[in-house]
Amino acid sequence: MHIPTLIERKRDGGPLSEDEVRFLIREFTEGRLPDYQMSAFAMAVYFKGMSADETTFLTLAMLDSGGKMSYPATAPRIVDKHSTGGIGDKTSLILAPLLACDEVWVPMISGRGLGITGGTLDKLESIPGFSVNVSGDEAVRQLGKIGVVMMGQTADFCPADKKLYALRDVTATVPSQPLIVASIMSKKLAESLDALVLDVKFGSGAFMKTRPEAESLGSAMQAVGGAMGVETRVLYHPMDEPLGRSVGNALEVVEAIQVLEGGGPGDLRKMTLDLAAEVSVAGRDKLEQWLDDGTARAKLDELVACQGGDPDDLKRLEEIHAAPVIREVHAPGSGQITRMDADTIGRASLALGAGRSRTGDSIDFSVGFDRLAKVGEVVKAGDVIGRIHAASASAAEEAGERVEEGFQCES
Repeated sequence: MHIPTLIERKRDGGPLSEDEVRFLIREFTEGRLPDYQMSAFAMAVYFKGMSADETTFLTLAMLDSGGKMSYPATAPRIVDKHSTGGIGDKTSLILAPLLACDEVWVPMISGRGLGITGGTLDKLESIPGFSVNVSGDEAVRQLGKIGVVMMGQTADFCPADKKLYALRDVTATVPSQPLIVASIMSKKLAESLDALVLDVKFGSGAFMKTRPEAESLGSAMQAVGGAMGVETRVLYHPMDEPLGRSVGNALEVVEAIQVLEGGGPGDLRKMTLDLAAEVSVAGRDKLEQWLDDGTARAKLDELVACQGGDPDDLKRLEEIHAAPVIREVHAPGSGQITRMDADTIGRASLALGAGRSRTGDSIDFSVGFDRLAKVGEVVKAGDVIGRIHAASASAAEEAGERVEEGFQCES
């Protein structure tokens, strides 16, 4: 098959057969199709889309580019959750250990930051010593021991997605429904799940800007999951303001721990419980009890210890990752907050160094925002509406200006 011809056909809106899609993915995975051609193909898909059949072809081609998780016959219900991404979305850090308190196994394969949204792996790696590099066999052993593993893609699991995921992040092709569906569902299908809950975001800080776009994406993912025999639930959540009050890797881990200790922001706790209840065996009341009585927090300690970290470090994470500059942002006027724009905060966090602009960029775990005010709250001029954690005074000043651009209140 002639690769430029296939790219040209998709550029012009034409269909690709299953064999053609599988050919492109195989050649890319095995290194015979260079990044520049896959970038061109991804951009063609971004503009022209794919049919439902083509999306399924792409998902299965990426799934079949590697192996799948295999469990003993005595394994309990296997469940997981995936979010399409959002600003300040640290629900996985809470939900995985919470569900592991239940009669289920949680083999959570996660990704790194994509676009302006943070990545679960980057957040986990802000915990000193925590290793996300876990083999499939090690993952199954850990599931048998504590019921949860949080890991990156192994070399064997969906290698096509791992390569394409990194390429999309730096080629402005992240918000493409077929590419999102194939990326998410290939990884989740590789986990050999019984049940999956999808958290699909919409709004200024999400890849899908409107609810109809989100519902289209959710339906497409649910259809692929159902076709593969996975019980797939979808919840839709607005992402016009950050989730919780913190944005940034270590800062979000700190906030997740607060929720695991029975505190933390109410919106973050509620969303986590809503998602967990969709796939758990236990009822919502029991899930809440595990957050409030320390059971879920203890499970996080077990997880950290199993994957190379020291649970005692969780208590002093703010100290370990103290930013050189911490600066308050003050409300320019009085009134009720009507806007704390998620997109603006996300881009400001990226500029501070909490995310990547190019493949291979390093992450600064210490930078970001905390103590962010929430829409609906009433403030007076001069009240603190957030704190900036930055590597320099100039970076903090620029971030402060961006936050004020995304903030609005009405008297």
